[in-house]
Amino acid sequence: MRKIQGTALPDSIEKLEEQLDSFDFSKRKKALRELWGLAQCGDIKLGQIGTDINLHFHTFYSYNACGYSPSKIAWLARKAGLGVVGIIDFDVFDGLDEFFEAAELLGLKGCGGMETRVYVPEFADRVINSLGEPGISYHIGIGFPIGQVSGELQGFKTTLRKTVEQRNMDLVGRVNSYLAPVRLDYEKDVCPLTPSGNATERHICLAYARKARSLFTNERELSEFWADRLQTGQDSLDLPEGLGLLNLIRAKTMKRGGTGYVQPDAGLFPTMAETNRFILAAGGIPTLAWLDGTSDGEREIEKLLEVAISSGTSAVNIIPERNFTAGLGKNDRMCKNLYDFVALAEKMDLPIVVGTEMNSPGQKFVDDFNSVELAPLLPVFLKGAHIVYAHCVLQRQCGLGYTSQWAKNIFQTTAAKNNFFEKIGNLVDPANKQLLNGLSQSVTAQQILDRVEG
Repeated sequence: MRKIQGTALPDSIEKLEEQLDSFDFSKRKKALRELWGLAQCGDIKLGQIGTDINLHFHTFYSYNACGYSPSKIAWLARKAGLGVVGIIDFDVFDGLDEFFEAAELLGLKGCGGMETRVYVPEFADRVINSLGEPGISYHIGIGFPIGQVSGELQGFKTTLRKTVEQRNMDLVGRVNSYLAPVRLDYEKDVCPLTPSGNATERHICLAYARKARSLFTNERELSEFWADRLQTGQDSLDLPEGLGLLNLIRAKTMKRGGTGYVQPDAGLFPTMAETNRFILAAGGIPTLAWLDGTSDGEREIEKLLEVAISSGTSAVNIIPERNFTAGLGKNDRMCKNLYDFVALAEKMDLPIVVGTEMNSPGQKFVDDFNSVELAPLLPVFLKGAHIVYAHCVLQRQCGLGYTSQWAKNIFQTTAAKNNFFEKIGNLVDPANKQLLNGLSQSVTAQQILDRVEG
């Protein structure tokens, strides 16, 4: 590391931060430790830990629009002074252990989860939150204690991954026929875009954009090709691989009505109940993903929550930035739906998990919780974040998490459980988490509080 009079050069710091997104884990780990050393020496200024939170970052293990690794997200979150941070990748746990290690190093309150799609037979005739797909719902497990599982749990993970891979390859086959001569080799063109080969539709779109650019080196020919295949004017294209083009590729070839789209049937995804059993067995919290309250299924939100809770769901997830229009205030229709849903979740004692995904270019790193629309909800969101973090650290340290048998035995009401885990989430951080070591199944909630407060 080059320095000038004891100060690290900005370009050297920038290069280290770039290395955090390397597909080589050893390089990421080395770069993070060097950056943390510079921060400890005062060469990098870190933000004061505050109340901003994001528990829904996608990493490059599924799709992050900026290519951020778990280590990069942890580092940027610590620089920005986020209070609680979590990653959630599609269909894989691949980034969890790296994120936990990074959060530990940086003194960051961190947790992790997985997002997938499930089938809800009770809503087979209603769209929930997967647009145009009745009975299909995005669903989340959050607060997993480790990234490695074994036995039957590993079997579920493997089946899930193979199902996603086959679905992607089938999709590419259909889209290849339409976009010829722009054809993808799934293994060669798509899988290398993510470090563990867990590709999403967004990776496939990017691969098509890059393949077309390699075939049509003349900009006019490239523009004419996409205008023809995507049935749009050339002036609306965002060449060669901008957000506008990627969204058009996805909409015209992969989404409902697109040439490569196939309506999913009941057997394509695991049921919500099956997925919840996996999440619980792996030590996580099954979490219902709420979109915006406008679909047929979400207009029956109380019934949907009843179905979800009966199969083990005990928290809900919201993407705040989707649910209000800046400047319109709380009377905006979307914002009203948001407030109504938050009120319902509170009434039912369901912790609320929030965050921006960063799985599309232009999305924020963290929501603006000082906005007129979100500021009144921040205390509720913070409570949910601290509950999830407390679950994660208690589950990791001693197996006494939010969904553990211990919690079921010790708390007579969900409200009491929420209050306890919120307190623990506020009091415990990586620097003092060892206070939770060695706790037995016979310990009381008050004894744990006395230990961490003492």
